[in-house]
Amino acid sequence: MRTRARLCLLLALLAAPLAAQEDAVAFDDLPELGSPDWLSDAITRPHANVATDASVAQITVLPLDAVQLDSVGLLPTSITGLPRGLWGASDTETLARLMRAQPVQGLPAMQNFTEVLALAELDPPLDAPVESSDLFLARLDLLLSRGALDPAQALIERADPTDEALFRRWFDVSLLTGHSDRACAAMNANPHIAPTYPARIFCLARGGDWSAAALTLGTGEVLGQISEEDADLIAWFLDPELFEEEDPLPPDPTLTPLEFQMRMAIAQRPDMTGLPLAFLYADLSPLAGWRAQLDAAERLTRSGAIAPQEWLAIYTSQAPSASGAVWDRVAALQAFDAALLAGDAIETSRRLQPAWEAMGEAGLEVAFADIYGERLLRMPLVDDAGVLARRIGLLSPLYEVVAQSAVPQDASERFAFAIARGLPPEETSEPLDRAIAAAFAANLPPHRYTLFIEENRLGEALLRAALVLARGAENSDADDLTDALVLFRAVGLEDVARRTALQLHLLRG
Repeated sequence: MRTRARLCLLLALLAAPLAAQEDAVAFDDLPELGSPDWLSDAITRPHANVATDASVAQITVLPLDAVQLDSVGLLPTSITGLPRGLWGASDTETLARLMRAQPVQGLPAMQNFTEVLALAELDPPLDAPVESSDLFLARLDLLLSRGALDPAQALIERADPTDEALFRRWFDVSLLTGHSDRACAAMNANPHIAPTYPARIFCLARGGDWSAAALTLGTGEVLGQISEEDADLIAWFLDPELFEEEDPLPPDPTLTPLEFQMRMAIAQRPDMTGLPLAFLYADLSPLAGWRAQLDAAERLTRSGAIAPQEWLAIYTSQAPSASGAVWDRVAALQAFDAALLAGDAIETSRRLQPAWEAMGEAGLEVAFADIYGERLLRMPLVDDAGVLARRIGLLSPLYEVVAQSAVPQDASERFAFAIARGLPPEETSEPLDRAIAAAFAANLPPHRYTLFIEENRLGEALLRAALVLARGAENSDADDLTDALVLFRAVGLEDVARRTALQLHLLRG
């Protein structure tokens, strides 16, 4: 039936007037280098590996003002505080594999730090060939894996996406951020980019040339360049009316952004549960419906892809009309937010604990602290709400202010206050706290990353330590946690070390 429908589509569109058509990880087990498996098959160079003559290859000469991809970034050293030679003598492939090994979700302090590394302007590794892009692509793929599409797009555009691997990623990011017309225009204008049949058909249709799109579909099928499943989706995308009596297309857990966009266009929205985080960006739009927005905002905030303020804007945009799960979290947050905005200390004190518990269910405690920590410190709260407000403040950027302006009330708070001030805490019998305390001793103990520093491989050491800390206490050895924290303190990344230690201490399961 679908084959006949595609044939009808081809004939109908070729005959239709244009006006009518317009209405239609262990360190020795790091991931290999390569592209994310969900990228669209958007471009092809079928003859790229075939020699055209037997002459000796010419030596590539790089102009003096040319920029290596591995050195491209968005954050200068004046913002990051990192030395430009951070990558030093490390092997480029090792750095790229370590970058790709960073978890999609983990301890917020490490999520933030590794994103800074991905966006930083740094010199390429000393061994990197001038044409190398492995590390740049790995940095980019870290952002894509977390759904951080806006900084990923900005990073690609800073690099000028004429390279095939870069353009492929830029094309998909443009699709997922709602800029498909721009992506198609760039593809059509770039003679170095050879689109595959599905991408060519999609762009022809987006440009209004439905006849050419239908003809290209037929040609692609005849040549075996389009699978039957892809042909069904493309035909449906070109003329949904021909398939009104058909059952919806079967679910596809391996969707690419191109296929995702076509399914969205024919009102067959895929189940987002198992899709990569990058696909959730589409659900941030009000067109997706509030429930979809809420789910996407929570997941993308946990991965560090969007700012807490963006999540809060979605959480407070409407009044919940149901109960259970996310609706209860929204109701608790909104009740607290309203009390705080009204300046009602009694009501804020009453609403704080339920809101905090709701944030714990969603893994959004640090996002909540970033937004409300400072305002809570200025509010004269009553009963246990004051203690909770200090705990929230310790998870915010004002952690040191909290520790310097209050008197600790129990052993846990005394421990946290010491860490927040970078001082040696009291002795403790709790294993995790002992591991943290060892890193804040009066004299920093030796650590296992010393050799990396001596060999000018600081960036590599930080990526390895970030892996340990991102896994948290449940998945890392206590000595490993201590060494990783000591490294950050020893090289002057004190804020990263303190925020990480406080999150380990205060967010334990």
